[in-house]
Amino acid sequence: MKNLLVFFFLLPGIVHMNCYAANFTLESSAFKPNSMIPDQYSCSGANIPPPLAWQNVPPNAQSLALVVSDPDAQDGEWIHWMIFNIPPTVTQFDATSALPDGAVNGTNSWGTVGYKGPCPPLGVHRYVFTLYALDNVLNLEQGANKTTVLNAMTGHVIGSAELTGLYQKF
Repeated sequence: MKNLLVFFFLLPGIVHMNCYAANFTLESSAFKPNSMIPDQYSCSGANIPPPLAWQNVPPNAQSLALVVSDPDAQDGEWIHWMIFNIPPTVTQFDATSALPDGAVNGTNSWGTVGYKGPCPPLGVHRYVFTLYALDNVLNLEQGANKTTVLNAMTGHVIGSAELTGLYQKF
């Protein structure tokens, strides 16, 4: 009986949390999911980040982290952009916006801080934009690398949203 009572008291909270996580979405006005990313957001264009918007951030999120990667890179996953400690109240940003207060850029796979657009050597590559909702704020400095950021996120991800775009250099 005790287990049954615990189940009925905990289940609504679990369902409520999963409802937000399931509806947590990430999109871009520049491209649709699984479609080509316009040149202006690549190394062949202005090399600026595409506009991004998200909704239904889990209500208990303390911060957000964005990782943009190319899983098709020849030497393994290539990081194009990494931002952490985005305030959970922020719901969008674009190339004309400064980073939100408190948000911090990590180091990309080129060893620089900030965004570097798609620039594959040959063929079509996938670019995965993953926005993580975290139950904490990461105690890391600007320029933290992928391993450091992902290790700090371990055990703190309460939801994620993903958007995949494609790019081929001509």
